[in-house]
Amino acid sequence: MTDLEAIPDWDHCQELARALDAADQLASFRDQFHIPQHTDGHECIYFCGNSLGLQAKGVRAALEIELEHWARLGVGAHFNGRIPWMPYHELVREPLAELVGAQAPEVVAMSSLTVNLHLMLVSFYRPTPTRNKILIEKHAFPSDRYAVESQIRFHGFDPETCLLELAPGVGLDCLSSEQITQFIEAQGESIALILLPGVQYYTGQVLDLEAITRAGREAGCRVGFDLAHSVGNVPLDLHALGCDFAVWCSYKYLNAGPGAVAGCFIHQRHHGAELPRLNGWWGHDPQTRFLMGPEFVPSRGADAWQLSNPPILALAPLRVSLEIFQAAGMQRLRQKSLKLTGFLLQLIQEQLSGWVRSITPSIKEQRGCQLSLMVEKKPESARDVFSALGDRGVVADWRAPNIIRVAPVPLYNRFIEVYRFVEILSEVVRNRCV
Repeated sequence: MTDLEAIPDWDHCQELARALDAADQLASFRDQFHIPQHTDGHECIYFCGNSLGLQAKGVRAALEIELEHWARLGVGAHFNGRIPWMPYHELVREPLAELVGAQAPEVVAMSSLTVNLHLMLVSFYRPTPTRNKILIEKHAFPSDRYAVESQIRFHGFDPETCLLELAPGVGLDCLSSEQITQFIEAQGESIALILLPGVQYYTGQVLDLEAITRAGREAGCRVGFDLAHSVGNVPLDLHALGCDFAVWCSYKYLNAGPGAVAGCFIHQRHHGAELPRLNGWWGHDPQTRFLMGPEFVPSRGADAWQLSNPPILALAPLRVSLEIFQAAGMQRLRQKSLKLTGFLLQLIQEQLSGWVRSITPSIKEQRGCQLSLMVEKKPESARDVFSALGDRGVVADWRAPNIIRVAPVPLYNRFIEVYRFVEILSEVVRNRCV
């Protein structure tokens, strides 16, 4: 269940947490982030990186450089200055490709997640009278559901029959890989597109993308993934995986700031293909873009799906964060993440059994940074529990009716914070749930 030795009795867990922090080779990366302060003057226990990642200390300087270029050079900053703006989005291409396991031309930082999803659906949802359905998970993130439902209607079909929502079995919290692949095998001839998450936002479950992609392609379906909760959380290998596309945001684990520039992956086999696409001038071949001709000539690779010139002030924080990821290494971050969540899971099970349980899979390969904790005893008091945690300096995330999502992020969270969180949660639930 975890990479740790057996957890000692509670009286010695604090000592274990401090020992784990002392041995942590990634501990120094915490110093590169601003940690929010509680009203009592102490640092918050910030377990909300699954919703908004923390600000890297290097962001302010990166933004000030671009503001200075704008002030001093005006439009000339597109071609002059320390980092010219014209090719600025290309600065994040290689580190993004490395992070998601793609070839450089397969990725582009652009727009927002749902905009990118709509752009991908234009190209990859091509319904026919007999193959017109889209498969998503039941209780998908609402924006994904809104997008696919609207696309189905746009094409003249009825979501009542064309939107397939796969739910966990009775009494289960999560989908199984077998359930998903068996459903695809059974219904695949009618499915035009499979759109599933890399990590399910509500439960924190890591899905088996390889099995889903294989089943989908064997059934003749297009396969795309929403990686909003995956990028910067779990290792990815999108090119080898062979999915058709993927989209993600950058403000969660990638720490690029609220409303940050999102990302998109389009597999190499689709580059240059005659796919329908909504065109914009920044998707035009950069060699002839400024000739301002009437004919659209697509850029190479994923860049062809760009619509408008990239927002420099929004890309700068992403560039800073990706440099930190390159220094830390995704594999090392993953190993620490598994230890953090393993430690948290064991403490929850041993200290709060009957009060709180995790609906996130205990199998380590099936969880990322996030554990979704269900308040079981007196669930109607769950919101009070969440509020009380906030009053004690714990920043977590609430999902109705009784789920508290907590995400110890390996870049900036510590084992002692996991211990302290469980200590506070134990006190709170025993006061609020009696």
